Amino acid sequence: MTSPVGSLFTGMLNQLGAGSEFGPVVDRDTRRRLLRGLFDSYYAGTIDREVVFDTNRLWSARLPALLDLFPDTRLIACVRNVAWVMDSLERLYRANPYEQTKLFADDSERNTVYSRVDTLAQRNRLVGFAWTALKEAYYGEQASSILVVDYDLLARAPERVMRLVYEFIGEPWFEHDFEHVSYDAPAFDEPLGISGLHRVRERVAIEPRRTVLPPDLFEQYGKLSFWQDGQGSAANVIRNKTD
Repeated sequence: MTSPVGSLFTGMLNQLGAGSEFGPVVDRDTRRRLLRGLFDSYYAGTIDREVVFDTNRLWSARLPALLDLFPDTRLIACVRNVAWVMDSLERLYRANPYEQTKLFADDSERNTVYSRVDTLAQRNRLVGFAWTALKEAYYGEQASSILVVDYDLLARAPERVMRLVYEFIGEPWFEHDFEHVSYDAPAFDEPLGISGLHRVRERVAIEPRRTVLPPDLFEQYGKLSFWQDGQGSAANVIRNKTD
């Protein structure tokens, strides 16, 4: 699931930034205090904790502000071959054949697998935004604050990968039960018309399958794993030693 703090953060910037009614009367220091206060207010119930995990895809596009507000910020991004991400979403779409999911705005976007995948890949949509925002951060000046975690490695060796995550954030190891991690959020998914979007299987493991995407689509989106190239980035990446 995702936290609303990112959307609240963006909304506040829109209200206070250039071009807004209040932009001329709210200076930078005041904006900074208000945005810091947003985090303080939202997490007031857990304010005694030293570490908070806030989940939102847009944070990778807000790293300059986050690191100014919280210099110890660390961004953890779980990535997967984009073709398999599209495959998963297409499977969910086909598993809900009597719904007009809100992932697509109209029939021209949802007509075929080609229009559906290309729509999701647009730079302001579900997959495309997350991909471009992470790519911005990966090659940006704050990249050393990022840890990129490969989904396949995590699923194959969850404890080994998670120990590296704890090492990255400087926290003591917490014992996880990787055999019992089931999760579901039907109250969130059903209004979107795509049941199972946030359903997590009980056991952390790889389940091999054949793709439902046509070969040309799978090949096109399978080439987008920029994190496999470590040149030009100071980001931390958990990858196979043979990569």
